Amino acid sequence: MSLQLQHDQRGEVTVAADGVELLRYVAQPDTVQLESPKPYLHPLRTREGRLVSLFRPHDHVWHKGIAWALPHVGDENFWGGPTFSLESGYRQLENNGTAQHLGFKTLGSDGEVAEIAHDLLWTTQAGERVIEERRRLRVRLVEGGWALTVSTSMTNIAGRPLAFGSPTTKGRENAGYGGLFWRGPRSFTGGLVRSPEGDGGEELRGTRHPWLGFTGRHDGDGASSTIVMVDDERNLQHPPQWFARTEEFACLCPAPFFSEEHELPAEGTLALRYAVVIADGAAPGEQAAALAAAGREALAGA
Repeated sequence: MSLQLQHDQRGEVTVAADGVELLRYVAQPDTVQLESPKPYLHPLRTREGRLVSLFRPHDHVWHKGIAWALPHVGDENFWGGPTFSLESGYRQLENNGTAQHLGFKTLGSDGEVAEIAHDLLWTTQAGERVIEERRRLRVRLVEGGWALTVSTSMTNIAGRPLAFGSPTTKGRENAGYGGLFWRGPRSFTGGLVRSPEGDGGEELRGTRHPWLGFTGRHDGDGASSTIVMVDDERNLQHPPQWFARTEEFACLCPAPFFSEEHELPAEGTLALRYAVVIADGAAPGEQAAALAAAGREALAGA
């Protein structure tokens, strides 16, 4: 089985294996400003073709599959929707920034690895240029599923320090989301969070682990699928605190700014890397750990 990569003039890239589209990467979305336009991955599917991502859910329309989302960069919001402050709670402001695709640097597949690399420019809603980013995504098949690695290098071009944070760093308890964020299908609500120490649910939000997984069930046939996200050991705040939810909706986010702001100096660069492994089946216990190991191996080769 080999990987095939295709792209079109709109900046949409697909990667498929054995006739199944595993992912679609939308580099130039037509997102409205309120939702902080930025590239995203959706749909995401298992090798058997089961959908494991959600796009623009009515409760949070700025959630789009997997996206690199930052709710607090100084006073700017590159996540979408309202901004949290301790004084006012969530309020919609004119601060929803954009991560603009500038051009692909690498785009292709040798059959074993498919690679997408491109440059982005982050600008505020007022038009200020604040971040230049180089991003690389690599896809490979692994035993029991497939692995995506996401590497980002973000350079501060604002001419002043930028503080990366979360609603928790602004005063909201246990709401430290921000970073690489996955939103799962509606049917995954109430699913199981997998961790190196065992399974759980909402109580794992805010805990530190090198990886977490999520197992949910699909409408229709009731089958299960599992997604495992792995934090690179060289990342800021490794092992990270995790933003994980099961009760209201399914999501995972290894959050490097969960409870502590990171100040990036002018001209400074922040580099982060992650692996996402997607598999058919429930993957309990040792199987989830094996998927995490496959993610670490993919990071070693990224």
